[in-house]
Amino acid sequence: MSKVGKRLAPSEKKPKSPRKGKLTRQQIVLIVVVVVLALLLAGVLAVRSLFVRPELPKKNDPQKTVDLDGDGEPDGPEEIDYGDGIRPRGGDGERKSENCWTVLILGRDTGGGGNTDTMLLASYDVTNQKATVMSIPRDTMVNVPWDIKRINSVYNYYGGGDRGIQHLYKEIAQLVGFEPDFQVVVEWDAVGEIVDAIGGVYFDVPMDMNYKDPYQDLVISQKAGYRLLSGDDAMQVLRYRHDNNMKHGYAEGDLGRIKTQQAFLKAMVEQVLQPKNMTKAGPLIEAFNKNVETDLSFQNILWFAKSAVLGGLKMEDVSFVTMPNTGKYAYSRSVDKMTGGRQKNQSYVVPNARQLLDLVNNELSPFVEVFTLRDLDIMSVNADGSVSSSTGYVEDKQAALPPPSPEPEEEEPILDENGYPIDPETGLPITVDPETGEPIVPINPETGEPLITAPPDTAAEPGGEGTGTPPSGGGTSTSGTTASSNPPSSGTAEPPADPNTGTPSAPDPAPANPSPETPPEAPPAPAEPAPAPEVPADPQPPTDPGFALIGPDPAA
Repeated sequence: MSKVGKRLAPSEKKPKSPRKGKLTRQQIVLIVVVVVLALLLAGVLAVRSLFVRPELPKKNDPQKTVDLDGDGEPDGPEEIDYGDGIRPRGGDGERKSENCWTVLILGRDTGGGGNTDTMLLASYDVTNQKATVMSIPRDTMVNVPWDIKRINSVYNYYGGGDRGIQHLYKEIAQLVGFEPDFQVVVEWDAVGEIVDAIGGVYFDVPMDMNYKDPYQDLVISQKAGYRLLSGDDAMQVLRYRHDNNMKHGYAEGDLGRIKTQQAFLKAMVEQVLQPKNMTKAGPLIEAFNKNVETDLSFQNILWFAKSAVLGGLKMEDVSFVTMPNTGKYAYSRSVDKMTGGRQKNQSYVVPNARQLLDLVNNELSPFVEVFTLRDLDIMSVNADGSVSSSTGYVEDKQAALPPPSPEPEEEEPILDENGYPIDPETGLPITVDPETGEPIVPINPETGEPLITAPPDTAAEPGGEGTGTPPSGGGTSTSGTTASSNPPSSGTAEPPADPNTGTPSAPDPAPANPSPETPPEAPPAPAEPAPAPEVPADPQPPTDPGFALIGPDPAA
């Protein structure tokens, strides 16, 4: 075989490796769809995990068996002991809508000793996109067993912390007749950090504000007007009530500050809910975790925010109100004791019962059931300064009793020029005590010391120049010699001598049948003394021995 033929003969072909095929257009589209769906599913799952609808807590759970969060511990705070007071409605009643919630918001100022001076009760109907926020004044009277019954005293009375918050929650629940679903305790510092996180809040400061408190390291210095407030500016505006001299500030006191706080919170919420601030979740979460204590999760709060933004909640749909109230003064045992009786009353703010009841039924309560006054524990002040409750039960039983009557003050008597008190009815001086019959010692009006005076009919001292009558039992004759002494007196006064005859006058005969019931007649007033009888130059012996003639002493 020629080589040519071999060259022309077909050679054996080696098998080719399989060629990698290209994806078809349909395959590419399918893969893209799967990836997008996976991303969407992941996004949905992430969103669903980020925005979690809250579950209603089990308020009436005495056995503490509910564990919704799965941590192995019963949910909710420690069971509240309402004692003999009313038990507010829990979360088990029929609701006005499926997504109607209530939240108690307490502002705690750590710089001011931890006082809870800011108390807000919020109701949010997600279904109908309507919200109401009621401010509760810090001087509101509540039904507590101690003397000073201001609501802002509850937190510190129970030692603050979780226990103080729990008892404050109890008092507000009894005040409005139902237990709020959730509670949020916000340190005031959180407000400033949230303001800084969103780049500030535009607000119209209502007045110049200047106040310094070195004990709290607090300095407030703000000018009136509309401008962008930083977090520190916002905190100063929210804390201010009056200047140090007490002459400049809110005319309504704490109620004026509440109005400013409501206006600022409304402006802050309006700006926080703007879509551009939804991207600033990082700083908001950090401020939330540092300064907020609540039984809501952060995902729950984001769910409320999403519901408000996507649901179209507008600020005109949010009502900020203050609890209807009237200023009153009630008797206070501690104030009475502390001031020594100079002051007896403590100032309060008491709810206007009918107006608060309407606000609860129409705006705040999430329940269909209509409340009555006996469902709300509303305190009132009686005309005598004692207190009452709309439930008929007052925990401080002493405060429900009439206050003690003040002891009448003894009036200083009015004295005449001689120091004797003057009878206010007759205008005459009183010289004899009407109770004892003893003479009254006159008082010197200038010094207040007793005036010591001699009795009006006191005889002159021996050897003096007085004109008193010599003592009975002896006399002096006209010749200057001492006459014979009279016989000892038997206790009966001798009758006076008749000036005409010189013989003693006979006494008046005693009545035949003296009546013991008839008091003796008062002796007649002494008559003018009779002229002394003429005495002969040579005294003659008396015709009737047994008495001596007493005449004027010639020596005198």
